[in-house]
Amino acid sequence: MLLQACINGARDARRHPALSADEALSAEHAARAVAVGAQEIHVHPKDAAGRDSLAGDDVARWVLAVRSACPGVPVGVTTGAWAEPDPDRRAAVIAAWTVLPDLASVNWHEAGADDIAAMLRSRGVGVEAGIWDGAGLHAWQRSPVRGDCRRVLVELPDEAAATVSRHAEGLIAHVKREEPALPILLHGEERSAWPAFDLAVERGLDARIGLEDVLTLPDGRPAPDNASLVRAAVARMRGR
Repeated sequence: MLLQACINGARDARRHPALSADEALSAEHAARAVAVGAQEIHVHPKDAAGRDSLAGDDVARWVLAVRSACPGVPVGVTTGAWAEPDPDRRAAVIAAWTVLPDLASVNWHEAGADDIAAMLRSRGVGVEAGIWDGAGLHAWQRSPVRGDCRRVLVELPDEAAATVSRHAEGLIAHVKREEPALPILLHGEERSAWPAFDLAVERGLDARIGLEDVLTLPDGRPAPDNASLVRAAVARMRGR
């Protein structure tokens, strides 16, 4: 079971003391997460104002900082439309990257997903296919590049724990029917984060945890940092 640490996401750095718009500080937090069990890092590069950025200079700074702090650990980034809403502009910005991450998540409910995924694969970047809902699932099912993805991210919204299993199992079943050999990484956010993590453990799926997805430990206490979330996740994987 692969465990990925999602260290910041699109959250405003003011939401938590361990969130930072500085790539060096964030890289230090990534290294601490790796030290306690994370095997990959997913990071959202930021611009000078602390906003998510797809600009080549910002992506390079952040990817290089995390790689320096976490040698040998795969580093993934977002390609989310909130950072650049126009799909043509987004594709052009990503195509101009000079420092390439190991992985990039592509949300299939967003316009231009096929083209961006194909372009990333042509440059040797692994694609994580983000599927949030039925619309994204159907778009991915019709995609000519769906089988070229590194894995599928089944991503659950902030929802009550009681609905997590039903929601996740439906998406998982469809993905497995279409591409049974593709690994699936299951994760939630806020209320669904820990229930989704436990379901991933139960099903033997890959998973992720970090301040992008949740700010609290499984018992509801505030998480001091990403490392504390990863440490709690490892304990749950080991049945403790």
